[in-house]
Amino acid sequence: MAGSPASVAGATSVGPSAVRLDPRVVPRLLNWFAKARRPLPWRARREAYPIWIAEVLLQQTRVAQAVPYYRRFLDRFPTVEALAAADLDAVLKAWEGAGYYARARHLHAAARAIVADRGGRLPRTRDAWRTLPGVGDYIAAAVASLAYGEPVLALEANGLRVGARLAAETAPIDRARTRRRLGEALEARMPADAAGAFNEALMELGETICLPRKPRCGECPLPPFCRARATLADPGALPTRSPRPPKPAVRAAVVAVQWRDRLLVRRRPMSGLLGGLWELPGGKIEADELPRAAARRELREETGLRVGRLVPRGTIRHEYSHFRVTLYAFTTSVGGARPPAVRGGRWATRAAIDRLALPKATRRLLSRLPERPSARRGGARPGSRSRPGHRASSTPAGARATGRRARAADGPASAGRRRARR
Repeated sequence: MAGSPASVAGATSVGPSAVRLDPRVVPRLLNWFAKARRPLPWRARREAYPIWIAEVLLQQTRVAQAVPYYRRFLDRFPTVEALAAADLDAVLKAWEGAGYYARARHLHAAARAIVADRGGRLPRTRDAWRTLPGVGDYIAAAVASLAYGEPVLALEANGLRVGARLAAETAPIDRARTRRRLGEALEARMPADAAGAFNEALMELGETICLPRKPRCGECPLPPFCRARATLADPGALPTRSPRPPKPAVRAAVVAVQWRDRLLVRRRPMSGLLGGLWELPGGKIEADELPRAAARRELREETGLRVGRLVPRGTIRHEYSHFRVTLYAFTTSVGGARPPAVRGGRWATRAAIDRLALPKATRRLLSRLPERPSARRGGARPGSRSRPGHRASSTPAGARATGRRARAADGPASAGRRRARR
């Protein structure tokens, strides 16, 4: 180790609330990036629309996973006008599998606002981008700097990690004052005539070299300026985070109800977790409740449908951002010349369901089900009413972790959240 932290080149603490970075960091970083930058598809043309789509997608999706989703989305909606003209079902279907579906809903709403209010012209400044639905500080700064060269700092998890190690910042990175302190230090060194390259270089370094765990310090272009490397046995120990509570575990029951060649599906509310996606009826198993009983109750409460025999079809475990769920799957069949009337649902063939946007857990469940459930036709008894005052579920089957409903964040990721990208 080299000397005391205050004597190490690269970052000097100035009191408890300020950090200064060595100005030599900037040319070294930009020279490295000019040689090491990867040929990612959104870098092929410096246009705001593809950059916007990529930045939104990369909020919670690793680069290797994001590339096929990016290409599929741009093939389907090559312009902001095409995205604005599409219906939300088509947008959600194109986004299917990428997760955090609020991102797709916000993209769609923002595209419509751009076409309706701006004649299809995308904003050129950070402040103008911030006026659009679902566009936060990071996305606004990233598009404005990368597409138009506006001298604004776009700081996300990778850049924060690089800054924290350069400065040997020990305060938790998820605290607003820590992020603000590091942001000010980086912004002070950002070249006004190369803000986009500076922002991308920070992201690239964090994504490829300054990794969350086991950073590849031997390949880093900034070793003389990194206080973490100079003062710590393991630079990967930084940045720190505040302790997080363990994810709660939830049990849920879902029912695949079949009438002839159709299954009963329901659409989730537009707001909240997995908003606008389609799923099988079901929900949380209450304390001291058996999965089969929960399946009957949830089906009755959500759709008004009473059924006969339920056949168990095994379990599926799935993990969301804030909780884990074990899904107990059941099948049943109903008879009649016409499909039973249901509340808040529709009967659809497997082919029609395949064209809908579905949560991953629902698609996994469907892949396990036979084309025609083997349960005896239980004789649907539609028209039952839910308990007085009971509201239909707004959470995916099994995703109700607090009281009768659990909530998981589905909005745009903040700059401090863990973000794997570039």
